Amino acid sequence: MTLSFTTHWRDELPGFYTALAPTPLENARLIWHNESLAAELGVEPSLFVPSTGAGVWGGETLLPGMSPLAQVYSGHQFGVWAGQLGDGRGILLGEQQLANGKRVDWHLKGAGLTPYSRMGDGRAVLRSTIREALASEAMHGLGIPTTRALSIVTSDTPVYRETVEQGAMLMRIAESHVRFGHFEHFYYRREPEKVQQLADFVIRHHWPELASREDKYVTWFRDVVTRTAQMIARWQTVGFAHGVMNTDNMSILGLTMDYGPYGFLDDFQPDFICNHSDHQGRYSFENQPAVGLWNLQRLAQSLSPLIDVDALNDALDGYQRALFTEYGQRMRAKLGFYTEQSGDNDLLNDLFALMSSEGSDFTRTFRQLGETEQLSAASPLRDEFIDRAAFDAWFSRYRERLQLDGVSDAERQQRMQAVNPAMVLRNWLAQRAIEQAEKGDMQELYRLHEALRSPFADRDDDYVRRPPDWGKRLEVSCSS
Repeated sequence: MTLSFTTHWRDELPGFYTALAPTPLENARLIWHNESLAAELGVEPSLFVPSTGAGVWGGETLLPGMSPLAQVYSGHQFGVWAGQLGDGRGILLGEQQLANGKRVDWHLKGAGLTPYSRMGDGRAVLRSTIREALASEAMHGLGIPTTRALSIVTSDTPVYRETVEQGAMLMRIAESHVRFGHFEHFYYRREPEKVQQLADFVIRHHWPELASREDKYVTWFRDVVTRTAQMIARWQTVGFAHGVMNTDNMSILGLTMDYGPYGFLDDFQPDFICNHSDHQGRYSFENQPAVGLWNLQRLAQSLSPLIDVDALNDALDGYQRALFTEYGQRMRAKLGFYTEQSGDNDLLNDLFALMSSEGSDFTRTFRQLGETEQLSAASPLRDEFIDRAAFDAWFSRYRERLQLDGVSDAERQQRMQAVNPAMVLRNWLAQRAIEQAEKGDMQELYRLHEALRSPFADRDDDYVRRPPDWGKRLEVSCSS
């Protein structure tokens, strides 16, 4: 099968990029590829066995139809306007046209210096590349919109971070890499015609049903608000903290992207900060919904040349409703509730209070809650709590609430098992795979990726256990 690539970004958006080729690494070699994603994209297995070097996966060759370029954008970082940013270490190789009519970007991360690298070296390291590959595939397994990972290349090129590390590249796949920061860039440059040009491009290719409508811009923005709210609500229900929710890391399609110092909750800590560079806690777990709205407000400002201010504010007013609706539906399912009852929020908040006071494991708590029998006070979850009396009091109320729905234990337990993952990508699991890969052993990388494809399946290995003490003390930063 021949892969077909198009060049819509290059052809339709002149002035939005710099054309340039990747800069290959020294002695690059392919160490991992995503077989299931490759099959979805129609990539022949032989392409992952280049005759020499790392082939297209290391930026050494291009496939027919590819036309590499680095996109320009700007953004607010940690709440402060950062000015021009752009693809400082990533290059869009091409846009693959799929048989079903959809298109996806092939974006090579760690591909070398670009005009937007600023003080950076244009490189990625093996550690961060593995973290992003595993996280994006973990989120996909959980059913949360995300970019995907197709391949990882390592090399002998030294890259200087806190220490000297191995240079690496990640082939990232996404329906689009358009960010809030793309619109901010041209708004702050006082080029409203380019803001409109980009909006028209995005609507034409990703919301074609709106293209001929007079109200296309505000209708499109409302959907961006909804997608963003739903994405963040889903983060909150699986205990995911992104860590760097800058506007240049926010996808216009509501995809989770740019995985750096992320973290899934181990102990339930609402104020959990996964990025040790986030000294003020701006991007803590509990702040993510508010930051999502703040970022949308920055996007709305950038779209003000196209959309009336009152209409923008009205669209933004829908954020909280979309967030609460998505969060409420998902948390109700996680608790095993089939109907809405007036005391449901109190039950959830009281559970969170217990979990916070005792440092209960977020993922394990909800998974074990799914084993509840309505008429039995026995529960494996009870052993997870030190204050047994407090748990017993809450658990009694919870079982009474379950009985209001009139659903059998077997039916409810099956439903809860399908929404409460048995495993998530804990930082210590990623770190173990990284340390082995840095020694040349990719077995754990492949094994962990395979497990993350089925996060709701029962397991009895260490992927579903509490992390070891050292696993809770890991620090990750933006360089991750």
